[in-house]
Amino acid sequence: MHMHRRRWRPLALLRKVLTFAICAIALVALLSFHLHTFSSSIVSNFPDPYKLPTQHEFKHQRFSTVRSWTQELTPPHLSKAPLSSRQLAGARGTLELYKLWKSPPNRDFVPCVKPTASYATPIESRGYLLVHTNGGLNQMRAGICDMVAVAHIINATLVIPELDKRSFWQDSSNFSDVFDEDHFINALANDVRVVKKLPKELAAATRAVKHFRSWSGMDYYQDEIASMWEDFQVIRAAKSDSRLANNNLPPDIQKLRCRACYEALRFSPQIEALGKLLVNRMRSYGRYIALHLRYEKDMLAFSGCTHGLSPAEADELRMIRENTAYWKIKDIDSGEQRSKGYCPLTPKEVGIFLSSLGYPSNTPIYIAAGEIYGGDSHMADLRSRYPILKSKEKLASVEELEPFMDHASQLAALDYIVSVESDVFIPSYSGNMARAVEGHRRFLGHRKTISPDRKTLVRLFDKIERGTLKEGRNLSNRIIEAHRRRQGSPRKRKGPISGTKGMDRFRSEEAFYVNPLPDCLCQKESPNMNASHIVR
Repeated sequence: MHMHRRRWRPLALLRKVLTFAICAIALVALLSFHLHTFSSSIVSNFPDPYKLPTQHEFKHQRFSTVRSWTQELTPPHLSKAPLSSRQLAGARGTLELYKLWKSPPNRDFVPCVKPTASYATPIESRGYLLVHTNGGLNQMRAGICDMVAVAHIINATLVIPELDKRSFWQDSSNFSDVFDEDHFINALANDVRVVKKLPKELAAATRAVKHFRSWSGMDYYQDEIASMWEDFQVIRAAKSDSRLANNNLPPDIQKLRCRACYEALRFSPQIEALGKLLVNRMRSYGRYIALHLRYEKDMLAFSGCTHGLSPAEADELRMIRENTAYWKIKDIDSGEQRSKGYCPLTPKEVGIFLSSLGYPSNTPIYIAAGEIYGGDSHMADLRSRYPILKSKEKLASVEELEPFMDHASQLAALDYIVSVESDVFIPSYSGNMARAVEGHRRFLGHRKTISPDRKTLVRLFDKIERGTLKEGRNLSNRIIEAHRRRQGSPRKRKGPISGTKGMDRFRSEEAFYVNPLPDCLCQKESPNMNASHIVR
């Protein structure tokens, strides 16, 4: 009996060693993931990563050679782990938590936006293109980048675009308040001539005011629009949104759109500085989710979504919709909208969604949004599940935010930066901000972006409300399975829905800036690819 016990002792020891090794490997993987890097053309120079630079430093940095915030730098500190090792159920718990934050494989796709050998640099300009942008920040961003491409196509000098001051948000910001004007001009020097103002001698010249046709291709601009130079020296684009086709454009035009969007159109130094400061402060809580919670008054009024609201709140939103002249659809069936997946998730629904995905209750969440409709009363359910809810208003002081207050585009730009730099981005609705951030994160290496399948989720949430389904493993498995292929992994941009015609065909396409693959992302060839296959 004694000999038998001695024979099993080495096996028991070996089992302990293997168990320890597995735990150690998992822990190293988790810790290494905390070394997530992010960039800052300004914050990297701060003596203290939690302070803003002085105005003198702003002026110096504006003209110094610095890297764009789209490039990644090492953060000034290590992130804190959302869970301590005592709270994790051994190696398995560690690995499951690691998967929640792990980005999908990028399959070696990298940005490739340099012009081809046949790219035509600007020749003598035929006239000036004035642009009146329309919509919120991200709608204007896309429009500006499209107009850069249009200016190149029609051989125009682009005058710095005018931002929309008449939209729902009534923002008086000028281009230079939101974007780095000088960088924009210099970055596009080899593509399009850009000037800050129309020359004085043309101030009184007759202008051709034109509504460019939506989703137009090369022929339209080269023939119909360029022919206007014969009669006019100045063409004014009355709108900028969706004026250029998503697909079937020359490769160099598509690459130019990406250079304009991801390299030239940089936020102003003041916005970048505070944006990066918010990222630093958010990272002090650990890896974080940026939640674009589109549960704001304008969105709910526009979409007609009133699920979970009181009759008085629903009536208020209906009145806003009826009194907003440029919102064409007035009578909306809220239940039908929601069942089709056309409504933003409510804060309560987002809480159930995150819990079902497996994110623990101490996950830091940044709320990228304006004022949430109903305030604390509608946020209570989400906060009870995830108490570490932060926003720009909670992370920054009143004095730090004061220069940006009453300027919706500038405040939205801060949310944009924190969202692009987050470990995980989740939008509650697929609006302009959500699409722009998703595309930018794809461009930067396919960072994890979870796109909720709202149509599927609503069916499950309704079952919970009816009492036919409970929260737990069954619900979690169904939600996880529904979102396995909705996490931002590389894929080609979706074309039009089969059977659609006319403008509906273009409208059904995935927008260019939502997914710049294949035009602006190329698969890098690995020199050791064959060797790695042999090793395996």
